[in-house]
Amino acid sequence: TGTNACYMEEMRHIDLVEGDEGRMCINMEWGAFGDDGVLNDIRTEFDREIDMGSLNPGKQLFEKMISGMYMGELVRLILVKMAKEGLLFGGRLTPDLLTTGHFETRYVSAIEKEKEGLQKAHEILSKLGLEPAHEDCVATHRICLIGSTRSANLCGATLAAVLRRIKENKGVDRLRSTVGVDGSVYKKHP
Repeated sequence: TGTNACYMEEMRHIDLVEGDEGRMCINMEWGAFGDDGVLNDIRTEFDREIDMGSLNPGKQLFEKMISGMYMGELVRLILVKMAKEGLLFGGRLTPDLLTTGHFETRYVSAIEKEKEGLQKAHEILSKLGLEPAHEDCVATHRICLIGSTRSANLCGATLAAVLRRIKENKGVDRLRSTVGVDGSVYKKHP
């Protein structure tokens, strides 16, 4: 639903705690990354709309860009914009497509499945009251892929930054590490 990360840091690199021996688990609360504006250059109009419609505007910005709670909404907003511009569904909008939360993240996962993805796109879009052409289903599949790939890339880049910090703090040329991951997007998304 959300996102967070923690890592083991050498005590000698932690100024807030006395002692230099051993390691400590650092809870990064990385869902809040970007709350200080450092992600503004890469946030899209859709990211800003999701944020403004959330229960905590201006907070947890990175989480809103990558987590399962928001991935379906990101796709829905893109579909709405493209329909309004006449690029999808013959320009037709439905109350369900216009309703926040009606395009769930599980739909993104279903549509991205290799074999039945286009069929699932047709089923889901029809359920939303649309009459999708084959091209609409192909475009929806592509939009889902772009949204989830962006999420994965942002997550991967942030993990790489954490691993780089660990490597530099250890003063080694190569780092051997294990990354543990859990959650419904990780478990269920193709």
